[in-house]
Amino acid sequence: MAATLSQNYSVLLLERGGVPFGNINVSFMSNFHLTLVDTSPASASQYFVSTDGVFNARARVLGGGTSINAGFYTRASTRYVKRVGWDAKLVNESYPWVEKQIVHEPVFEPWQRAVRDGLLEVGISPDNGFTYDHMYGTKVGGTIFDKYGRRHTAAELLSSGNQQNLTVLIHARVQKIIFDTTGKKPRAIGVIFKDENGVDHEAFISRRRRSEIIISCGAIGSPHMLLLSGIGPKEDLEKLNISVVHDNKFVGKHMSDNPLNTVYVPLTRPVKQSLIETVGITKMGVYIEASSGYSQSSDSIHCHHGVASAEIGQLSTIPPKRRTQEAINAFKQNKKNLPHEAFHGGFILAKIAHPKSKGHLILNNTNPDDNPIVTFNYFSHPRDLQKCMKGIRIVEKLVRSKHFLNFTKCDKVTVDKLLNMSVAANVNMIPKHTNDTKSLKQFCKDTVITIWHYHGGCHVGQVVNKDYVVRGVHRLRVIDGSTFRESPGTNPQATVMMLGRYMGVKILRERLGRSAGI
Repeated sequence: MAATLSQNYSVLLLERGGVPFGNINVSFMSNFHLTLVDTSPASASQYFVSTDGVFNARARVLGGGTSINAGFYTRASTRYVKRVGWDAKLVNESYPWVEKQIVHEPVFEPWQRAVRDGLLEVGISPDNGFTYDHMYGTKVGGTIFDKYGRRHTAAELLSSGNQQNLTVLIHARVQKIIFDTTGKKPRAIGVIFKDENGVDHEAFISRRRRSEIIISCGAIGSPHMLLLSGIGPKEDLEKLNISVVHDNKFVGKHMSDNPLNTVYVPLTRPVKQSLIETVGITKMGVYIEASSGYSQSSDSIHCHHGVASAEIGQLSTIPPKRRTQEAINAFKQNKKNLPHEAFHGGFILAKIAHPKSKGHLILNNTNPDDNPIVTFNYFSHPRDLQKCMKGIRIVEKLVRSKHFLNFTKCDKVTVDKLLNMSVAANVNMIPKHTNDTKSLKQFCKDTVITIWHYHGGCHVGQVVNKDYVVRGVHRLRVIDGSTFRESPGTNPQATVMMLGRYMGVKILRERLGRSAGI
């Protein structure tokens, strides 16, 4: 969005973190997990634990989630685009703008091929081949990792901007939005931010009528910033002595995170590392994906387990007040008891599409650097639990498919052991009867983790209007995943980037018409 708007306007982009370039933990697929388990203040990811007990992460680096995610690139469905009211023609112009610059066809490893063939064998058809499009069946999607395993982030899209009009400040931690409240309606006029030395600065937009501020801090950061700036539920703001700019009870509400459950698949031989490449899009409201090749050494087993690592797993069985650092360390220690062979393989991931369970976000304090308090209420709606059970049953069939026999021997007893191992690896609570309906429910609850597709908190029609302008104030928009009621496609990053280009073009065309030249 910054790159697009800079074609015709002066743009100041404030990034609270550093840059992805030259950061080997960000830049290489082989180091994917290292950023997620790095809890230092300089890390590109900021660790947080929801009140549900699920470990999570938010980006703290230029490029946002594209700098720390698993790289999978796939578009939203045409039905999704129609439902949210976007201009389909402009959407179909905006996706390719991103794809031509940073998206690649994955190197299709044998493990991913086995997953694809297994998904087709168990009935998730047709075979849609390699495509960015969202359609029922099994497909191979795009990736922002090139053939050498190097990551290409949204930060690279800035090279398409007009460098004369574009200023980017890194380590610029916005504290709050500044408003002029002398008129009938509050008007955003600037921001206060701290530099890397903790010194306060103020930046103001031009006095020209159409100058504005756009918040694009993600589903955690954007509602957080609105609350800190005085836009939110009046009662909550006053408790923290925040001056109320606009009373809106919906800020931070209706948060969702797509529940993810994983099953470990120990293989008979080592496989190359692969992140998400293949996906099975079912009509049951479940997506099946896979990753492989983690923990090929005894040392790495002691520090991570890839997508389902101890540090980014979950602690739902430990009460919130007892989630101390000691408890977390004990949690990690328990994982060391798992056999090394268990991680010569991969993970099958079952993700719930469009969860009905809703949560919320509230302020913890008035420090912008601290995480707000987030609750997702995983599986609080019974329909989500039913979907999870269906997803795990698909995984059971998948690991017993003939295409997996080249990698592992999975009969009924083995599958039960895999489920038990998966529970032990997550929270050490083993269901007694893995094929029993009640035990499958327990498995879903006990092993839920995140795939970082949380969204909501600034919904269209409640916090922003259809043009993403914040209701109740002038000159302020929120444009990012916090405005989504549902996560688009199987993985949202393609649509988040598309939306930036889409809204940038839309704003330019509305203001300048044909003279926008875009």
